[in-house]
Amino acid sequence: MALALDLRNLPDADVAALAKEGREPAFRELVRRYERPVFSLIFRMVRDRETAEDLAQDTFIKVLNNIDRYRPEFKLSSWLFKIANNVTIDHLRRRQLATVSLDGSPHAQTAAEAQATSLDVESRGESALEAMESRELGSAIERAIGQLRPEYRSCILLRHVEGRSYEEIAATLDLPLGTVKTYIHRARHELREALEELRE
Repeated sequence: MALALDLRNLPDADVAALAKEGREPAFRELVRRYERPVFSLIFRMVRDRETAEDLAQDTFIKVLNNIDRYRPEFKLSSWLFKIANNVTIDHLRRRQLATVSLDGSPHAQTAAEAQATSLDVESRGESALEAMESRELGSAIERAIGQLRPEYRSCILLRHVEGRSYEEIAATLDLPLGTVKTYIHRARHELREALEELRE
C-alpha cells in the first residue's frame, strides 16, 4: 500500500520508468492519471460511450505493450494522446463515423469539469428564442465538426477542447508544425463555410 501512495506523488516520467521495469502498480497509476482525459478525447471523436470505452482500453493495451518505447524527454500526456488519436482515427477510417460532442466528457463529475471539457458555443441566454437558436447553432457546429476529415478533427479538438499549443499538437500527432497549422486553418475555413450555408 505504501508503494501505491508513493506513486501518486511521483512525476509521470518516474512512474513510466517503473512501469518499464514491469511494475504493475506503476502502470495502474498511469491508467488512473490518464484514463479520464484519454476517454474524453476519444469520446469527442466517436460520440459513443461504449465505443469510446473500448478504444480507451485498446489505447492502454498499446501503451502497456509499448511502454519501453516511451522517451522521458517528451511529455507522457502527449505520447498517450498520440496513441489514443491513432487508435481512434484507425477506428473512424474503418467505420466512417463522423460525430463529436459539444457537451463535455460524460465522465465529468462536476459542472466545472463538464465546462472545461466542452466545446463552448457562446450563449447569452437573453430569451427563450435566443436559447433555442443557440442550441440549433451548437447542433450545426457539432454536425460540421463531424464532417471534417479525422486529421482535421483531431487538431481542432486538441486545440480548442484540450487547449493544447500548436507545438504540443504537432508532438502528439507526430506531424510537422506547419501541417498542424494548415489543418487547423482548413478546418476553421470548412466550419465557417458550413455555418454560413446554415445562415442562408
